[in-house]
Amino acid sequence: MDKAQVHLVETPAAAPKDTWPDPHPLSADLPSAEPFAPELLPEVFRPWITDIADRMQCPPDYPAIAAMVGLAGTVGKQIGIRPKRQDDWKVTPNLWGGVIGRPGVMKSPALTEILKPLQRLEIAARERHDEALKEFDMCAMVREEGKQVARGKIRAALKNGHDTAHIAREALDNEQSEPIRRRFLVNDPTVEKLGELLNQTPNGLLLFRDELTGFLRTLDKEGHENARAFYLESWNGDSRYTYDRIGRGTIEIEHACLSILGGIQPGPLLDYMRTAPDDGLMQRFQLLVWPDITGDWRDVDRWPDGPAKTAAYAVFERLANLDPGAMGATQEEGGAIPYLRFTGDAQDLFSEWRTELESRLRRDDLPPVLESHFAKYRSLIPALALLIRLAEVIPNGTRKLL
Repeated sequence: MDKAQVHLVETPAAAPKDTWPDPHPLSADLPSAEPFAPELLPEVFRPWITDIADRMQCPPDYPAIAAMVGLAGTVGKQIGIRPKRQDDWKVTPNLWGGVIGRPGVMKSPALTEILKPLQRLEIAARERHDEALKEFDMCAMVREEGKQVARGKIRAALKNGHDTAHIAREALDNEQSEPIRRRFLVNDPTVEKLGELLNQTPNGLLLFRDELTGFLRTLDKEGHENARAFYLESWNGDSRYTYDRIGRGTIEIEHACLSILGGIQPGPLLDYMRTAPDDGLMQRFQLLVWPDITGDWRDVDRWPDGPAKTAAYAVFERLANLDPGAMGATQEEGGAIPYLRFTGDAQDLFSEWRTELESRLRRDDLPPVLESHFAKYRSLIPALALLIRLAEVIPNGTRKLL
């Protein structure tokens, strides 16, 4: 090797041995979660949730979160809240939530138990639809015969040179639309079918997935970008959405309002979060709980609390057909969602809380994903306040909220 090509590199002096301490293994322990406070729930739900958690020996967080998301799916866009004294900013009380826990901690049974009131509403709606469909089919036979008679009259009128428009108009005036079944719950619809269902159920729906992992992974697949965009829009609860498909034509949804509920295990959730797109989808799961599971367990074998269960079910039945006017809601022209506002004291509390929140968000010291999640608390708190009020107050109350 030519000497001109030789480069001499000075070797640095060895660093003192005590510059760096010996490494310690990173702890996999997570900070403890605060225990759930039952007083956060509507008063009418507290005995019901406590009873379920005790009989199943599961954290009360599981049935509590499911109850509030289920309530949101029931109310939907029937009524909203305007969280400022004069501004027209409106919040629709639909919620996304989920429960986190390893297998065997009673996630699924707790969620299933809470969804029974909605399943009862689904069954009752299906039975009403079956009866309405029979009536529609019977009337359709009569209408078809009426059309035959009308065609005969039209032919006779044409031969005599008479006007036939009024005959055809009378026949068409007797036409009826096929009855639509009201829905409350969906599990695994395509986004196109979900759009049709939301169009037919304008108050909104609850999408329930026992395992959220499959739902999330599906939205990440190539070719599902439009589906992901649709779900992002449906979180607002009052967004207009239009999509065009060759087979289904144009579907126009006046208010895409969808609540989502499900369960997920810690491992799959952490794996998903490492690769999830940063588009705000996961941050929309505002009610996502991961409670501590203690080693305490008791064998509880008793009948459910009947009065507590009956009282809770009655709330869902009442709010499924809410009369906003009876709640004192303000209804504007143009089909806008009727709304309530805070009382003076409650408004002061919310404004004070929001001032702290906005100041915290503007310090620029939070990870972006966490900042995005906390920013959505602006609508979470008013939505929860509205849902709690609706659950606790009998109709014909005042316009004031709290």
